[in-house]
Amino acid sequence: MTDPQPIDARLERLRAQLPGLRLTTDPADAEHYGRDWTRRWTPAPLAVALPASVDEVAAIVRWAVDEGVAIVPSGGRTGLSGGAVAANGELVLSLERMNRVLDFDAVDRTLTVQAGIALEAVHNAAREHGLVYPVDFAARGSCSIGGNIATNAGGIRVIRYGNTREWIAGLKVVTGAGEVLELNRALIKNSSGYDLRQLMIGSEGTLGIVVEATLRLTDPPPPTNVMLLALPSFETLMQVFAAFRERLTLEAFEFFTDRALHHVLAHGAQKPLDEVHPFYVVTEFAVGDEAKEAAAMAAFEFCLENGLVSDGVISQSDAQAAQLWRLREGITEALAKYKPYKNDVSVRISAMPAFLAETQALLAREYPQFDVVWFGHIGDGNLHINVLKPDDADYAVFVDQCEHVTQLLSDALARHGGSISAEHGIGLVKKPYLLGTRSAAEIELMRGIKRVLDPKGLLNPGKVFDA
Repeated sequence: MTDPQPIDARLERLRAQLPGLRLTTDPADAEHYGRDWTRRWTPAPLAVALPASVDEVAAIVRWAVDEGVAIVPSGGRTGLSGGAVAANGELVLSLERMNRVLDFDAVDRTLTVQAGIALEAVHNAAREHGLVYPVDFAARGSCSIGGNIATNAGGIRVIRYGNTREWIAGLKVVTGAGEVLELNRALIKNSSGYDLRQLMIGSEGTLGIVVEATLRLTDPPPPTNVMLLALPSFETLMQVFAAFRERLTLEAFEFFTDRALHHVLAHGAQKPLDEVHPFYVVTEFAVGDEAKEAAAMAAFEFCLENGLVSDGVISQSDAQAAQLWRLREGITEALAKYKPYKNDVSVRISAMPAFLAETQALLAREYPQFDVVWFGHIGDGNLHINVLKPDDADYAVFVDQCEHVTQLLSDALARHGGSISAEHGIGLVKKPYLLGTRSAAEIELMRGIKRVLDPKGLLNPGKVFDA
C-alpha cells in the first residue's frame, strides 16, 4: 500500500483564501495543462488552477507573491516554443473557464471577451453582428485569444490585415504584483504616455496575465477565390508573388513543399493535381466582378507563359476552396505525430528572396538524412521549418543536431536582419538564440521592464530570457 501524497500547505492556504476556486493536482491534469505543442519537457507543475473571474486571477497572483510560487499562464497551449511549459513546480493558471463574450459595441465596432475564449468563437461572435475579426490561423478551434495576444500571433491573413497587435483596442491585465490594469480603454487616439497595452502584446505572459481584451472588428472581406499554384522551381516563388500582388488584392499567399503535401494527403486531404510538383502556393484574393476575375486569370496566365508556374486550379465553390486551404492548414496537424523539431522565423519581404535561397541551401546541406517539411506566409516574410525525427534516431541526439542547424539559421537571420521567432514567441525553445534578434542592450531593458511589472519574477519565469 502506497503512502498518500502529503498535502502542500501552500495549496491549502490558497484553497482557504479562495474556497470556490477550481484547483487540481491530478497527474493527468498536470500533464495536460503543463505543456504546449512542444514535447521536449516533462510537465511537473505544483497544481493547476482554473479561475472563473478576474478577481480570482488577481487573488491567485497575490497568493503566489506571498508564497513565492511561480505561475505559468495557460491558454489553448497551441504554441510551439515551450512558452506554456510548467516543468519546475510552477502553478499553472489556466484561463479556459474565462471564455465568454462580455460586450459588443456597435458604434465602436468592438467585441470585449475574456482571455480564454477560442479564436473560432470570436469569429462566430463577430459574424453574428455582420462583422469580422480578421486574424486567423489553422488552430482557430483550440487556440485562445489570450494566447494569441501573448505571442502577437499572425497567421494566414497578415498580408491583408496584419498581426494580432493591430486589432487589440484595449486590455485588462493582472500584473506580477496582483494589480489589475485597464490599458487604453479601446481608444483610437490616446497619446497620454506609454502604451502599456502594446507592451503586453507579445510578452508571453512574463509581464502580466491578460484576462480580458477588447477587439476591433471590421467589415467582411469582399468575395474571394482560392487558387492552388504548382511551381516548377523554388527560384520562381517570389516572382509569382510579385505577379499576383501587382494584379490582385491578396488576402493570403501561402507556400509549401511537395513533402508537406505528401504528409497532408496521407492524413486524408484530397489530391489537387494529377502530377507531383516540387513547390506549391495557395493564394486567396478578392473577386466579386468580372474585372477582378479576369485579373486573376491574367496573373495565372502570365506566370504560366513565363514558366513561373507549371499548373494550377481555382476554386469553383466554397467547398473546393476549403479543400484547397486544407492542403496548407492541415500541415501542422499532419506532422504532429512525428513530434517535429520546429523553426518559426521571419525576415522583411524585401529580404525574402536572398534569405530563402540561403535557407534552402542550408537545409539541403545540413539535413540530408532527415525529412524536412517547410512552408511559409510568403506575403509577410514568415517561414516555418519542420524537421521530422527518423524512427530509429535517439531523440536527444536528434535535437542536438537540430540545435546546431538552428544556430546556423540564427546566424543567417542576423545577416538578413530577421527574427528567430515570427509568431510563436521565444519561450524556452528559442531563448538561446535571442541575441541574434535583439541586442544585449535591448535584452537588459526588457529585464528592467519585467522587474517593474513582475518584481518577484514569478510570471512565466525562464521564458524569453533568464532573469
